[in-house]
Order: sequence, then structure tokens, then C-alpha cells
Amino acid sequence: MTDYILSEDTRAKLKRVSTASIATQLYKRGLRNQFIQGVAPVAPKDDNMVGQAFTLRYIPAREDRNPLEVFRNADHPQRVAVETCPPGHVLVMDARKDARAATAGSILVTRLAVRGCAGVVSDGGFRDAHGIGKLDMPAYCARPSAPTNLTLHEALDINVPIACGDVAVFPGDVLVGDRDGVMVIPAHLADEIAEVCSGMESFEDFVLEEVMAGAPIIGLYPCTKEENQKKYEDWRQKTGR
Repeated sequence: MTDYILSEDTRAKLKRVSTASIATQLYKRGLRNQFIQGVAPVAPKDDNMVGQAFTLRYIPAREDRNPLEVFRNADHPQRVAVETCPPGHVLVMDARKDARAATAGSILVTRLAVRGCAGVVSDGGFRDAHGIGKLDMPAYCARPSAPTNLTLHEALDINVPIACGDVAVFPGDVLVGDRDGVMVIPAHLADEIAEVCSGMESFEDFVLEEVMAGAPIIGLYPCTKEENQKKYEDWRQKTGR
């Protein structure tokens, strides 16, 4: 758990940076395993998903505990998670990387979107994926999967540390998702990473322009030549970046 609260300034910065830039900056700080493995956007979105983690942990289902009738229970953890994930947060599900059954469907994910949540991530499957893809809210999963979660998963714990796609996710961590996938930023590093990555994205835009104009990579990326640093400074003044 963390007392960190994601500021609107940091959220706005992270909306503009790539997961690749975040991965590089976390690697510089010794963190190598923050990219959620095996998940992809249900449908690409123009804007990044940015929000703090609110978690749901599934364990393997046991037949005597998971008949269809359990969904009638007002305290069913899957339903409670959907109704209590705070606006602006991302619901992150630990399905043990087992996508043979769904961890949510379009009705529950639509409810998250209507409640103002920032996104949903599962290392398992989603059913009704086409409907989920039509929502403005970003969603990531391993693949579409029609069987109900009860066939393989039992929703058990809400807002506890989980694993998702081989990454440790703690409640309050900051998730950033783009078309490549999802990065998990430890909460205490979120403001710093947002600030540094904003400058990194600016530099990479400059580098891409130079490469498109025929410039060689050596001495440019990384920038080891003073002439290229001067070019970059001039470019920033010209573009207001």
C-alpha cells in the first residue's frame, strides 16, 4: 500500500511518453522487470492509459466453491472490485497468466468505464472483447476468451500485492499503457520518471528528425558529439520543446 497520490501534472506527462522510454529510465535505476508480459491492447487507443493500480487476485477455481450462483452474492470479489476501483485508477487482475477463461466481460468493463476508471489490465482473458474494444477506456488482456471465469478462476483478494504478467504490482503503483503494452512504475518513482521521460521523448523526436534527414546514429544516439547537443538545443528553442 502507498500514500502516494498521482497528480494531474504527472498524469499529463505520462500521457505523452512511451512505455519504451519508461522502460529505459527504470532500467537506469536498476529495475529490469516492469513490463507486463503477454498482454496487448484489446483495441489501440490514441491516448496512453495512466492510473494507479487497484488490484484483484484470482486463484484456481475449485468446483465446489464456484457454481454460477456465486454471482448472486453481493460480496462477490469480482463484482466488488468493479464497484470500488476508484475513478482514475486502473483495475489490474492476476489470473496467473491463464487465458483459457475470461476474467471479465464487456458489461463489467463498461461499468468501470462509466465509473471513470482509467483502464483495466488482466494477464488472463476477456470475453466480449469486441464490445470492450469499442469503449474509450483502454483495456489490456492476454487474448479473448469466451468461458466464464468460474470455470478456472476464483476471485479472492482485492487491493493486495499481486503478480500480473510476471510483474509485481502493488496497490498504488502507476501503470502506463500504450500500443506496445503496459509498464508498472513503483509509486515512489512516478513523478521522477514522468519528468525525466518528458525530456527523453523530446530528444528522441529530435533524433528521429535527424535520422529521417540522413544523419548517422553514431554520436547522435546516444548524443556524444557536442555539435549534436548544440543542434538539439537549437531545435528545442525552435520547437518550444
